[in-house]
Amino acid sequence: MFIQKAWRAAAFGLYGFTQFTKSGFLEHAKKFREEDMQIRLDGKNCLVTGANSGIGFATAEGLAKHGATVYMLCRNKERGEVALNQIRSKTGNANVHLEICDLSSINEVKSFASKFTSMDKPLHVLVNNAGLLEHKRVTTDEGLELNFAVNVAATYTLTELVMPLLEKAAPDARVITVASGGMYTEPLNKDLQFNDDNFDGTRQYARNKRVQVALTEWWTEKYRDKGVGFYSMHPGWADTPGVAKSLPGLSEKLSGNLRSNDEGADTVIWLALQPKEKLATGSFYFDRAEAPKHLKFAGTAASHAQISSIVDNIRSICGLPLPAKP
Repeated sequence: MFIQKAWRAAAFGLYGFTQFTKSGFLEHAKKFREEDMQIRLDGKNCLVTGANSGIGFATAEGLAKHGATVYMLCRNKERGEVALNQIRSKTGNANVHLEICDLSSINEVKSFASKFTSMDKPLHVLVNNAGLLEHKRVTTDEGLELNFAVNVAATYTLTELVMPLLEKAAPDARVITVASGGMYTEPLNKDLQFNDDNFDGTRQYARNKRVQVALTEWWTEKYRDKGVGFYSMHPGWADTPGVAKSLPGLSEKLSGNLRSNDEGADTVIWLALQPKEKLATGSFYFDRAEAPKHLKFAGTAASHAQISSIVDNIRSICGLPLPAKP
């Protein structure tokens, strides 16, 4: 077990330093097709979580540039309003709207979803971008470990509760979940809230991101006849406020070679724009291409067999009824 963990960490480090940085993006961008980004989204509704800064802001701005009606879901009203005004000003798109919700509260997520779905508009694109890496064990007012609450519980609950709107936008609807290459270091683990005494926020974040990738596969199977595509992606190592705060060592070590927020958001926007026949639902994307979900010899692939029981656990924790089996 120790040897396998060490191998995962070493393989991830090598892969990351050669692929996930700005230099990796610039190399991969040589193969990008300019026409892929010339598609318009006029008349389409997009919901982006964590949209007031970092990759979420760049995603919301990018979608707005392409003519979409964008709903920015933010925790802080003041910062959200600043971001909203910036995007409207920079893009000339007045169809950008601010919604407020603290994703660490599953009750708030449910309230927001109820209000949002009552508008009864088709939702063409849901971007699950909001994420958190808290190094210390913090418990929310609802009794959930904070990283899990934001990264997994909120992502799952919101996606499930807005499914009726996504189905209204079928067959063009899609859910894009911003995961992380950090998931390469961890298999799925049924201990969703890291109850181990030796809590490690970085490992918990990686576990959360592994769950998101496995959930994307699970959703693909569950909703295979609903006309909704599900995709997870890795933005690379970007110079976001979250990285600077949560991983200062990485931020300092790679200073000058971290991706910009726009580079981090590039594949999210690309996934939102492409005709669905060009995409593989359930897949994990990196720099506009399908990417492996597991590193060689890392021993993480077999763990995905646990996802159905993990979903049942998530639903129980979040107070959602158990689903019919896919």
